[in-house]
Amino acid sequence: MRLPPPAVRRETSALLRLAVPLALAQGGQALMGLVDTIVVGRAGAVPLAGTGLGSSLFLAVSVFGMGVMAGLDPLVAQAVGAGDAPRARRLLWQGVWLAGGVAAALAVPILAVPRLLVPLGIGPDVAEQAGRHLVARLPGLPFLLLFLAGRAYLQGSGAVRAVLVATLVANAVNVPADLLLVYGGAGLPAWTGPLRAIPPLGAGGAGLATSLASLAQAGVVALAIRGLRAGHGARGLRRPRPDDLRAAIHVGTPIGLHLLAEVGIFALVSFLAGRLGAGSLAAHQVAISVASLTFTVAVGLGSGGSIRVGWAVGARDREAARRAGLVAFGVGAAFMGGTALVLAAFAGPIARAFSGDPAVVAAAVPLLRIAAAFQVSDGIQGVGAGVLRGAGETRFTFLANMVGHWALGVPCAVALGLGAGLGVVGLWCGFVLGLSAVAAALLARFLRISRREIAPIDAGDLDVSLR
Repeated sequence: MRLPPPAVRRETSALLRLAVPLALAQGGQALMGLVDTIVVGRAGAVPLAGTGLGSSLFLAVSVFGMGVMAGLDPLVAQAVGAGDAPRARRLLWQGVWLAGGVAAALAVPILAVPRLLVPLGIGPDVAEQAGRHLVARLPGLPFLLLFLAGRAYLQGSGAVRAVLVATLVANAVNVPADLLLVYGGAGLPAWTGPLRAIPPLGAGGAGLATSLASLAQAGVVALAIRGLRAGHGARGLRRPRPDDLRAAIHVGTPIGLHLLAEVGIFALVSFLAGRLGAGSLAAHQVAISVASLTFTVAVGLGSGGSIRVGWAVGARDREAARRAGLVAFGVGAAFMGGTALVLAAFAGPIARAFSGDPAVVAAAVPLLRIAAAFQVSDGIQGVGAGVLRGAGETRFTFLANMVGHWALGVPCAVALGLGAGLGVVGLWCGFVLGLSAVAAALLARFLRISRREIAPIDAGDLDVSLR
């Protein structure tokens, strides 16, 4: 399929209108974690360690639920593309029911994890702070999942600015709440009244601040949704519908497993880098922070591509679906190609901006250059996951990540980093192989399925074919 330049320009413009706010919102989510680290870091090493550990454990448990909620994304987008506004609204309410069920299920492991930390070798003081952080984050989990349900509806309806506004409000709540709850209110002026009685809560305060931010985020999304019309025949949509819930779970479960696999691979490499010494781990953290920042844009483009493809699939427009996907791939590769040039040319200054330790800088520079080498692949696989999600193809994405990262990338990383003695540089070479394999698989899959009409999820067999 050859795309004429005018069609490419129109599609690119439509994609960016969706993707830019979503990318900024994605960055805003990451910013809350960064603020927690900065604020708690001034409270001491133990609260900082507890916050870092608690936050990592919370993510490790909750990321599966986030993936399950993402199963609503293509369902809503395809309903909107088909012109079925009542179904889209009904799916929103199914998301509310689903969020409640997922939050209740995940509460059990979140509450159990703190009891395991000391037996697993974590120091009692750090384990206590991590446990407080986890317990304080738990009340915010239902609101986080409700926000994801609302986000699926808003972005599927094209109202992506509301998602960005919600994230900005969450950050505006998180900063003062962090300062108050981590350090306590004793130093506040007299007119603040009862706030002065709040004790310093350390890592638990950071967790509670994040929960309050999640509440605010969900509230803004709810207000935005109230301003959207549900369409004619939109009564009686709030009761649970088993078929819609099954469809969301069927599509979302592979996304949750995919996210678990990604979290696992980065956690494993971080652990292996830590075994090589503090300097290697610090260099790894510098480089992974930079790579994660550029990947935020790829995720935004993938989300925009998911919406565009979902709309076209719902409208039964094969050419529009293929065009939307190809343009998203192209824009993602072009942007990440630009970041690759920046990382390769300015690896030294970037490393020095993160650390004043010459040894850490020297170790981080080659990692940033390796990050430059996998930028395009990282962009393609980030966009590809979104584009295929819009088409309802989530199981293939999970399998591609398992093969690319765990069957190819991890053995390469271990062989080069530990076996061949290349250290953290060898570990990062595994990223290059894994990301390249996943990118090639996802692009090839989309090219194959988009040659024919892609059936909407609710119109065909829910079992995603892997032929």
